[in-house]
Amino acid sequence: MIYFDNSATTLIKPPEVGEAVAYAIHHFGNASRSFYDAAMTASREIYRTRVAIADLVGSEEPLNIAFTSSSTESLNLVIGGLVKQEDAVITTVTEHNSVLRPLYLKGCRLDFIDCDEDGVLQLDAFAELIRPETRFLICTHGSNVTGNITEVKKLYDLCQAHDLIMILDVSQTMGLIPVTGEMADVLCFTGHKGLFGPQGTGGIIVNGRLPFEIVKTGGAGVHSFEMFQDKDMPDLFEAGTLNSHSLYGLQKGVEFILSIGIDGIQSRENRLTQLFVDGIKEIKDLRLYGDFSGRDRLPVVSLNMGRIPADHLAGLLWEKYGIATRAGSHCAPLLHQRFGTMETGMVRFSFSYFNTEEEIEIGCRALKTIAEVYG
Repeated sequence: MIYFDNSATTLIKPPEVGEAVAYAIHHFGNASRSFYDAAMTASREIYRTRVAIADLVGSEEPLNIAFTSSSTESLNLVIGGLVKQEDAVITTVTEHNSVLRPLYLKGCRLDFIDCDEDGVLQLDAFAELIRPETRFLICTHGSNVTGNITEVKKLYDLCQAHDLIMILDVSQTMGLIPVTGEMADVLCFTGHKGLFGPQGTGGIIVNGRLPFEIVKTGGAGVHSFEMFQDKDMPDLFEAGTLNSHSLYGLQKGVEFILSIGIDGIQSRENRLTQLFVDGIKEIKDLRLYGDFSGRDRLPVVSLNMGRIPADHLAGLLWEKYGIATRAGSHCAPLLHQRFGTMETGMVRFSFSYFNTEEEIEIGCRALKTIAEVYG
């Protein structure tokens, strides 16, 4: 199998990730619940995972990182704990349903930053969207459809100038490009994509103290006689038993990234992406979605080819060439509306540090052959 679906999850991971999970299953007790060796080992390694992530994002306080099961849970907890129905929220048409649906559920006022025909956000319209009741900007750092990267510094500067809280979804960017804890007031991440961790891991990074309401509560191993959950990080979001086995695996994934360096990861993935685009750009009736003008971007290429339906194209790639891709709407409905691809969808290729030049070349040849035979 040639695996080009890394934006969904990284299938090929550093071997130490799986080894860590297997070790933890047989050696970890319940973290923060007692002082015997197995429980203390789990507690120590969870803290070391916080330290590794803090190192990755340049944070000086590992305890400002809370662990969850996914970026979806992180976004639900953060939106649920901060946004009120009477608030107005600015977001974008490039968002994943993990942002959109919790906001729809809140019933708050939503104002959307639009994008151009390449999916580039039109940030100059931001100031015009601010209302007296606007309290938040919630947006993605990198699109899982186009691979475009958001100019978050510009947005965060605007948020600070207008006293808005910025919540940043770094699901697609953390581990692939530089991400720092100072990019926003809150960052929501997942562990199983660019961080090479197991599925069922994610987290919340809080940059300073914010007025969270309690939205997840139960046993935390501390303050058991208090009626309500502690609002301090990370206890605010960590009621219940943490997934220590997978978090130990996540630690090893992050340590692998730190050993290579983000620049090394990004450089390799950029080369693979450019090799792919150069290899297919002359295909007749090819449509690429995203900005390929030379800006920094994610290793994501979404496309359609002529009259070949996206699901049929993805099926041919798998059945005839063993190439795994993702066809469909990618849980980003507003962006597909903007591109007019609600009915057709797209086929997404997303690359990883562990892909090879040979695999890219095979993918290019496969698309060329399919275009000749079925186009």
